[in-house]
Amino acid sequence: MGMFTSINVAATGMSVERLRTDVISNNIANATSTRTQEGGCYKKQTVIIEPIASKNPVWRSPFVDSSMDNGPGQGVRVREIVKDTEQGRMVYDPGHPDAAKSGPYKGYVEYPNVNIVDEMVNLIGANRAYEANSSVIQGGKEMFAAALEIGR
Repeated sequence: MGMFTSINVAATGMSVERLRTDVISNNIANATSTRTQEGGCYKKQTVIIEPIASKNPVWRSPFVDSSMDNGPGQGVRVREIVKDTEQGRMVYDPGHPDAAKSGPYKGYVEYPNVNIVDEMVNLIGANRAYEANSSVIQGGKEMFAAALEIGR
């Protein structure tokens, strides 16, 4: 494990959490959008995160399952951003320009499946994770500075 590995791992976490914050903010901003360029109402988006596994680990741990990757990871990355397929809430408003013109939902408008409370909780979680990764970087910088002082 190199000297800057912890900083690199925390930096990947920070970039992922920044993207999560952007996606959550987009969800909140579009919580009442009944029309998109693709057609239909806005669908909530979710960021799927996966670990970046070490291909050639430099150390072994007795606590890591041997059938899995033996060694430290290299951080995280975004695997994909997925749109939720769940139907949004239906509100009867026949005068709305996006109201269904026919079918069983005639006169109903579909609103996004975005729950503001859930999105705010997710936003707080992403913010805390970003801060935690920032603290890891700051701690690493302080340790490196202390190590340089010892060498003087």
